[in-house]
Amino acid sequence: MLPTASRLLLLGLAGVAACSSGDGFVDPGSATPAIAFGIWTPGPNDTCTKEQHDAYAVLGPDGKVYPTWHPPTGPGGCTFGHEHGRDPRGSDLYDDAGGLPFGHANEQLAISDPANPRNEDHVGHKVEWQNDMQLEFSGAGSAIFEMQCDVLTKLHQGTHSKDAFTNNVHELIYHFKCQDGTEMHITMLTAIGTPGEFVRSCDREVHITAGAPTPANSPNGGGFRAIPDRFCVEQHMLVPPGQNSNFFSALHETWETSNQIRTANGHTLASFNPYFQVRLPSRFHDPAIAPVVGRPIDVCYEVTASGERAAGVACDESTDDGQTLGVTFDDPRSEFNGAGHFVDINGNHLANEDGPEVWYTDAYGRNGRTEPFPGSIRQRLASMDNFVGVDAGGPTIGDDRHYSATGVRAPN
Repeated sequence: MLPTASRLLLLGLAGVAACSSGDGFVDPGSATPAIAFGIWTPGPNDTCTKEQHDAYAVLGPDGKVYPTWHPPTGPGGCTFGHEHGRDPRGSDLYDDAGGLPFGHANEQLAISDPANPRNEDHVGHKVEWQNDMQLEFSGAGSAIFEMQCDVLTKLHQGTHSKDAFTNNVHELIYHFKCQDGTEMHITMLTAIGTPGEFVRSCDREVHITAGAPTPANSPNGGGFRAIPDRFCVEQHMLVPPGQNSNFFSALHETWETSNQIRTANGHTLASFNPYFQVRLPSRFHDPAIAPVVGRPIDVCYEVTASGERAAGVACDESTDDGQTLGVTFDDPRSEFNGAGHFVDINGNHLANEDGPEVWYTDAYGRNGRTEPFPGSIRQRLASMDNFVGVDAGGPTIGDDRHYSATGVRAPN
């Protein structure tokens, strides 16, 4: 890992600046920009400039410049219009995160498989962490014991566009450390469920085929992406007069990941299964309209032939109790912005007792070797077997937090 002074380029993160210009922002200088860097531009509701946004950058392990976490408001209170979750600087694992570069796994895939890249937008990167969690572990027999652990994680979980209807490959960063020596520091592209389809969120039983994925060779993965569709909206959001909508049942996403780091011969060195959840996303799947993206804020104005309509706090606050017409999905007044996200921490296992601490894998966490290779990612795992893991349904972090702030809106 590069020392902090070498890898941090950004305004205010850990108090280190490099190549600083007179206005306090940072010039990346001659470093090569990663594909993920500089792709955000302000919309009509955003008041920060592109230059102010791009000042929040870090050098990745490959020496390229990457975007990273930044607050939803910038210098002088200007607004970026999107948020990236919890400020990672408070995490006990932040020094292990290399500045938290967004898009490094995507960058390495573009090197190892240039015909099948996976590029993701900027706004979907969401950070969550917790220090000193009390986790229950299952021991020998029926023994249960508790241990303190720290976690810092980031998933690209865009909930504003049609991307996740078909695309199951998303960048995941995962740092985890416990009192017993269990430790993993991982960056990868996680394959969540089946490419080209998702699971209906309000019943988890119906699989929706949505189209061709990108990349076309996206691997199948464990878990699933549970995303709301028009059926969920009609069942739980559009209700008869006198009733309130069940927004949680109508508009709740859960992306259940199942991840492994494996050697070239297929041995699983580490596994971990966090679930990433979002309340009130700004989209749902609706194949009856183009481009198959329905907007919950539009449903707030909808009345069916039988008089059913959306009713409740989310619509009331978005439209001033129906007095404000024409609030669009990307209006900061809309409560449907995907800023209510949280994570379940599940099943952290190591089987690396005879192995080195540092492994190099491909972008999908496979083909682990002890030496780097083109397109490889450096993974760090404790040299131990723990054979115990956090039970499924482990602690939830971030469910008492909400990341909406001044100016935050879809796309987010």
